[in-house]
Parts: sequence; C-alpha cells; structure tokens
Amino acid sequence: MRLEETHTPYERRRTSRRDADVADLVARARDGQARAVARLISLVEDASPKLREASAALIGHAGHAQIIGLTGPPGVGKSTTTTALVSAFRAAGKRVGVLAVDPSSPFSGGALLGDRVRMQEHALDPDVFIRSMATRGHLGGLAWATPQALRVLDGAGCDVVLIETVGVGQAEVEIAQLADSTVVLLAPGMGDGIQAAKAGILEVADLYVVNKADREGAKQTVRDLRYMLSLGGKHSQAGAWRPPVLSTVASRGDGIEDVVKALDKHRRWLDDSGERGRRQQERAAAEIEAIAVAALRERMGDVHGSAALGALAQRVVAGKIDPYAAADALIDEL
Repeated sequence: MRLEETHTPYERRRTSRRDADVADLVARARDGQARAVARLISLVEDASPKLREASAALIGHAGHAQIIGLTGPPGVGKSTTTTALVSAFRAAGKRVGVLAVDPSSPFSGGALLGDRVRMQEHALDPDVFIRSMATRGHLGGLAWATPQALRVLDGAGCDVVLIETVGVGQAEVEIAQLADSTVVLLAPGMGDGIQAAKAGILEVADLYVVNKADREGAKQTVRDLRYMLSLGGKHSQAGAWRPPVLSTVASRGDGIEDVVKALDKHRRWLDDSGERGRRQQERAAAEIEAIAVAALRERMGDVHGSAALGALAQRVVAGKIDPYAAADALIDEL
C-alpha cells in the first residue's frame, strides 16, 4: 500500500500545502518579505529536513550579492561601522542584508548581543534585513549556519550582504573564506599592529580600517599598518591587490564614503582579475565539504556502539588490525 493512500483527503491537502511551503517562502523572500527571509534562515539554523529543498529552490537566484565581511578585536566599533555602511549602501539604493554573528548564551544557546537592538535606525526599512546568529560554540568567529544563511540573503535579492563577526582571535579568521571583501577593523589604544598580526587577522584583510580615528594614537596605528604592508608578503606580488589603510569615525559617519569607494574598487579588481570567481568556487567547495562531513558524522552516530564498530575495536585490541585499516573498513561499511 502506498503511503498516501493511508491519508484522508484533508491530510493529503495538508501535506501538499506543507510541500509547497518552501517554494512559497522563496517566492515571498524574492519579493522582499522579511518574514519569509527570516523563516528560511530559521530552516537553516534548525537544520530542518526542508533545508535541502530550500537550497535547491534558491540556487538559481544566488551568486549576485556583494559579500563584505567585517571583523576585528572586540571594542573597535564593528556594529557602529556596519550600521554606517548600511546607511551608505541604502543611500545608493541598494538592498542590504546583515548577518551579525554573536557569541552564544551558555544557557539558551541564543545570541547574546542582539544586533537588531543596536541597529534600530534600520529596523523599519523594508530593504534592510538584519539577523543575529549565535555561534553555538563554533570556532572561527562564524556560526556554522552562516554559509547557508548567506545563500538565503543572496537568493532573496540582496545587493550587498554584510557579515559582522564576533571578536577575532588566532583561530577566528573564517570570515575570509565567505566574503568577497574582508574589512579588518582596528582602533588606537588597543595594542600595536604587531600584536594584531600575531592574532592572525591582518593576513585576511582586503581593507584595513582604523576606527575611532579621533582618538590619540590613531595616526600611529595607521603608520604601523602601512609599515607592516611594506614588508612584503602576498600583497607585494605582481598584480596583487594592495589593501588600503583608511581612517574612520563611524559614530559620526566620517570616512565611511571612502570605505565604500575602496570596497567598490576592490570588487572591480576581483572581477577583472578573476579572483571573485575563484573565491566563489572556494566557498562552494568549503560548503560542500561541510555538508558532507556533517552527513558522515550523522552516519557515524548511527554506527556508534554497533556490532560492526565493536568487532573492529576488538580486532584492534587483539592486534589483528591497525586503527587506520579499521577506520577504512568502517567507512566502507558506511
């Protein structure tokens, strides 16, 4: 007996309606309905069974947005700078999405900082979508769901997507893998450029911004950064992009226009050099790998404690097989 024959007509209609939900959500998201975009991102965060269907429905619409990552140590003004950039892009008539990745609450698992509260001036703008996402303990400064959420905003018709990360450290440089242009924010009085370099964040920048430039020491911070760039590295290669070092006072909007111009210039370089296509391919490869690894882990969970795994463990203990060969056998079993 086929499964649908066990349903009443009402249940069949209800099932069909549920099946059409994702297509309807995508259509409404393309029309700019914020609630539909939010529901699609919720599918991502909840690892919904409908996520695969949503991804298939969005794929034909994605790949057009300018993706800008903002990162830097805590306290440099990332959210203030993000807000100022949103204002600048909106003034240019662009539709903007913001993914603000916050630390997770150890109790609820939700985002702690609530960037939508800090960006109230854009809250009622129908062409600005702001979403706070919890890292849920994920290293790298990004939530595990960020790549898929980014695809949702791109597919929903955003011209620009800004990704603001939590404060970075030595292992937290994943933003460069997701963004077309990565902006590293620094501020005077928060340690010299050498310390920032040790944190590993200067290597990922396409653009350096010294925020709070009205403070003492800002010019010295700019000089330190320019000196470090003059020492060579990947930026000194022929045809390579040389990151500019700019100063801003984001709370007043000072210097934001120069940042937007530099980002536009970098995007043109990405297109002319073919680097944008290469970065997009790297992003897709990383996303495929992450999905495949997650699926493998799920299957591994199914075999944990299984007879096959137990038998292999016994053979390793007995010295009849080494762990690598056992792992190969387990993978073949999967």
